[in-house]
Amino acid sequence: MLIGVPKEIKNHEYRIGLTPSGARELISHGHKVMVQHDGGKSIGLTNEMYQKAGAEIVATAEEIFARADMIIKVKEPQPVECKMLRPGQLLYTYLHLAPDPEQTKALVASGCTAIAYETVTDRKGGLPLLAPMSEVAGRMSIQAGAHALEKAQGGSGVLLGGVPGVKPAEVLVIGGGVVGINAARMAMGLNAHVTILDRSLDRLKYLDEVYGDRLTTIYSTHDAIEERLPDTDLVIGAVLIPGAAAPKLVSRAQLSLMRPGSVLVDVAIDQGGCFETSKATTHQNPTYEVDGIIHYCVANMPGGVARTSTFALTNATLPFAVQLANKGVKAMLDDEHLLNGLNVHAGKVTYEAVAHDLGLPYISARNALNQ
Repeated sequence: MLIGVPKEIKNHEYRIGLTPSGARELISHGHKVMVQHDGGKSIGLTNEMYQKAGAEIVATAEEIFARADMIIKVKEPQPVECKMLRPGQLLYTYLHLAPDPEQTKALVASGCTAIAYETVTDRKGGLPLLAPMSEVAGRMSIQAGAHALEKAQGGSGVLLGGVPGVKPAEVLVIGGGVVGINAARMAMGLNAHVTILDRSLDRLKYLDEVYGDRLTTIYSTHDAIEERLPDTDLVIGAVLIPGAAAPKLVSRAQLSLMRPGSVLVDVAIDQGGCFETSKATTHQNPTYEVDGIIHYCVANMPGGVARTSTFALTNATLPFAVQLANKGVKAMLDDEHLLNGLNVHAGKVTYEAVAHDLGLPYISARNALNQ
């Protein structure tokens, strides 16, 4: 199979879909790899490194999309890229379709087979291709939130860890999954006072056993969130419903409960955001203010630490990429967890949550592939 890796074109996106070692691995299985010129240069992955691994360096994205049997990316295809996709071509990347009807329609129209990293599953019920970027985003959310709290950034001027004689900041983490746990760990490491909310009693019990009195665990309800907003300096939105739009957990009216200059960091923004006032931002202009509350809603947070993120992502995505290259669409019929990653195939939406949220016809992934 001929595999193409284009340069990412989303605002301030420096990651690349495949490292040189990943390219070498695919080539060792008998496949060919094309990488766009300088696709990884900004994070120290040079053309020469890819060539040494056996990959072909290609001048333009147009050539990659025209020739490749499978496209490996990081972020969802931008409109210009969607137009270059074709029937039968495999697209393997993050998609986040539920809050993005235009991208979904473009992928349906292209006739391609689109596999979303964020809905591939594992034997434990986890999301192994989302997890590494969730780890990065969770940790970055505290860095970003701490910076946004600085007075010069519009924040309240609170230091997360406080100092002797001055109390630390109050951090509220909504969601106890991979993002939430990593955010809580970072905030605790900076000596903030951290409360984490979740609806899984098993998860809350686990967190209590691991972190003890360093972390306050609360069962998540609308009342529990509302009760804590007045005393909270930084709120991390870390909820996830796989493949579906994120629920809105903090309304605009509730912003009035918070102290001016407090900060919301919405890590769920790729799935539409979990705050009513959330709208996607970029690393170039990461924050905005609503009713005195600072919002940080960067849709590709891990792109800010692109080298770390690229290596972490390739470690997770490469085994499935090898399966797809070796077997094509049959790989999904042979592997239920990879099959769960199929979101669009041959003009049909094959992920139920996406079809439901966007009001589109749905066909199961297996039935679509067997037609």
